[in-house]
Amino acid sequence: MMPLTMAKAGETVTIGKITGKDEIRQHLAELGFVVGSEVTVVNEIAGNLILQVKESRIALDKTMANRIMIG
Repeated sequence: MMPLTMAKAGETVTIGKITGKDEIRQHLAELGFVVGSEVTVVNEIAGNLILQVKESRIALDKTMANRIMIG
């Protein structure tokens, strides 16, 4: 597994695991980041990601994106 920050723009990946405290995992789950779901990297700027999750576009900073494991 590798962090979401390793995915390239245009890539669609499946979430394998989310690390961090319960509050952080809960917050990400509320945004649509749940294990087994697919996310598409729309853009990446200095490690910060813009992601397509279901019907929403969400910006995540590098710290949060590093907690989402893909692969």
